[in-house]
Amino acid sequence: MGEMKLTVLNVAYPLAPVGRDAVGGAEQILSALDEALVAAGHRSIVIAVEGSHAAGTLVPVKAETGVLDEASKARAQSRHRSTIAAVRRRFLVDVMHFHGIDCHTYLPEDGPTLVTLHLPLQWYAPDVFANRRGDLWMHAVSASQHETAPEGARLCAPIPNGVDIDALERPHANRGFALLLSRICPEKGVHLALDAAHAAKLPLIIGGQVYRYECHERYFVEEVLPRLDNKRRFLGPLGFARKRRFLNAARCLVIPSLAAETSSLVAMEALACGTPVIAFPNGALPEVVEHGRTGFLVNDVAEMADAMAAAETIDRELCRAEARRRFPLDSMTAAYFDLYRRLALLGRRTPATRAAS
Repeated sequence: MGEMKLTVLNVAYPLAPVGRDAVGGAEQILSALDEALVAAGHRSIVIAVEGSHAAGTLVPVKAETGVLDEASKARAQSRHRSTIAAVRRRFLVDVMHFHGIDCHTYLPEDGPTLVTLHLPLQWYAPDVFANRRGDLWMHAVSASQHETAPEGARLCAPIPNGVDIDALERPHANRGFALLLSRICPEKGVHLALDAAHAAKLPLIIGGQVYRYECHERYFVEEVLPRLDNKRRFLGPLGFARKRRFLNAARCLVIPSLAAETSSLVAMEALACGTPVIAFPNGALPEVVEHGRTGFLVNDVAEMADAMAAAETIDRELCRAEARRRFPLDSMTAAYFDLYRRLALLGRRTPATRAAS
């Protein structure tokens, strides 16, 4: 970004906190960008729910505390709209960066804006792709996700995710357990990993968040809890330090996702720790996991169980080397900074828009 100092407003999904200990990939990417902006001497402003953490200026928004339904989402979106407007009145914002799947409900009508599409594109409202504004840019986070864009959608080149390799690497003795880190919901296939661990007669540790959506809570009670025992355990959400410790000690990371994963930060994190990844080949996972070299791509529970048993045949040093080569955080942040600079220059050429900010 050279000597151009910017004020960047990152806007999180209204129902999930951000910070290094966040569970969701979108929230972790936002936090990484916030930290990088501050380290580079820029002003970083983050709008996120209470309980979030930011390196820059955090503007907290009241969190929903009950069951998450359409009414609670609507309230949260309304609070985001008013908070964004208040921040734009207070600060001269160069670029707004949105990360939520519902961002179309609180996007301002003007101002240089970047939307990162962290989730499968078919999950977004069609309105998201009807954009014809010259100051609103969107992009995917992997090549495979980019290829699923609906006809007529205008997307920038994808920006692949990256992870903080140096912060993750903490060599640890292999403790022999398989590990799963995920939101706990039907599309993540947690029950399938449990079935595979039972079949392989291996311990499985599950770290993750059960968000207060009715279908997520029902899935946990009906499909996950009955499969747990003294060797297959659910620990709840893990902060960064605990996650790092488990990733470095695991024999493998298991990703049984049934959804078209757009990137998989946790797979990149596992490889950075030297831990092989076993996954269904959905979405971008074949872009992350090299079958037979850094893990195994499997098609069903039986193959997953076999791969869990065979995980120790994977060279952990090769996993670390490939993560360092392919998933550096600096490459990701540099790509975002380039878009920020280009959008900011676009905004600075339109004084009327900046005055309205």
